[in-house]
Amino acid sequence: MTEIADDIAAIASIGLVPRILQNICRLTGMGYAVVARVTADRWVACAVADDINFGLPVGGELKVETTLCGEIRDHHRSVVIDHVAADPVYSNHPTPAMYGLQSYIAVPIFRRGEFFGTLCAIDPAPAPLTDRDAQETFEIFAELIGQKLADQQQLALSQAALSDERAGSELREQFIAVLGHDLRNPLAAIEGGVRLLRKDPTGPKSGWILGQMETSTARMAGLISDVMDFARARLGGGFNVDLSLENDVGSALLDVVSELRTAHPERIIEADVDIPTPVPADPARLAQLLSNLLANALTHGAGDAPVSVEAKIVNGVFELSVANQGPPIPRETLARLFQPFERAAAKPTQQGLGLGLYIASEIARAHNGNLRASSDATETRFTFRMPLEN
Repeated sequence: MTEIADDIAAIASIGLVPRILQNICRLTGMGYAVVARVTADRWVACAVADDINFGLPVGGELKVETTLCGEIRDHHRSVVIDHVAADPVYSNHPTPAMYGLQSYIAVPIFRRGEFFGTLCAIDPAPAPLTDRDAQETFEIFAELIGQKLADQQQLALSQAALSDERAGSELREQFIAVLGHDLRNPLAAIEGGVRLLRKDPTGPKSGWILGQMETSTARMAGLISDVMDFARARLGGGFNVDLSLENDVGSALLDVVSELRTAHPERIIEADVDIPTPVPADPARLAQLLSNLLANALTHGAGDAPVSVEAKIVNGVFELSVANQGPPIPRETLARLFQPFERAAAKPTQQGLGLGLYIASEIARAHNGNLRASSDATETRFTFRMPLEN
């Protein structure tokens, strides 16, 4: 229905069409002229000039099988009838009899080489169409309408391509800027550590320096991993997931909680993981999803309040949620939260590319599930839901 509405709007935007229909009626003496959109199963009036009260306005429909336009759509040839009663082919045709017609002309309209519909005129009285060379005039008008439709379509395609290019350019610039900024910090830390170790390789601080360098190396590895996942998702490759039942999702999720408890000993992470039956999911990818959500909660949540993790099966749906207390996410940020770089743009001082939530949402999509966020003064909660196959 939307496509037909778009086609009606496209015809309405061509300012010459009303004048064309008026001139057709004046040229032929016929009382009803129409630009019709004709598909395999629909005939819809897109523009109308009605001087005989035929009663079919813009948007009105006829059963396509009761019109001659269905035949025109099939063989792409014009139909011209001066006087139905005297015509050897159409005198006994059911269509003119059904609509009380004695004169009829219709020519095909093509948009970029594809059949769009017809330019038609009808009347209950005969009309000297052949004597007035009406077919050639109609075909010129139909070609003009088709060209205008093609120009509109080409313009829309060009505008869409330009919009995509602008969006891609903006994304690339943002990606390069954020990546350069975030890789520079751990790289500088490693370079600084190397300089210190060169001066005093066995000094009392060498162990601490090596530990800091290992942390920076791990951080760079994580950034690169996020970049690879981002590139894979944006280039259409998506995330490869193994949805077999031969896995232990619960253990994988608890391992993530344990790792982050170790990394953040000052924080309280509460975990309630109850998965009594096998889940058709990729445990490594779900662990990555939880790790991203949990790291996000630890970064943005209140430092003196616990972060909670819940995993359960409710009414045939697997649910995994992470909740934290703290300032609510602004509504305008919440609407764009799963777009790449959004968190980095919203809070430039934070560490990270702002890809964690985007990657988590793509993992959810790969599992045929969805990831949603809610935030108010009480809590911020991210919930992944995935229907289980029966």
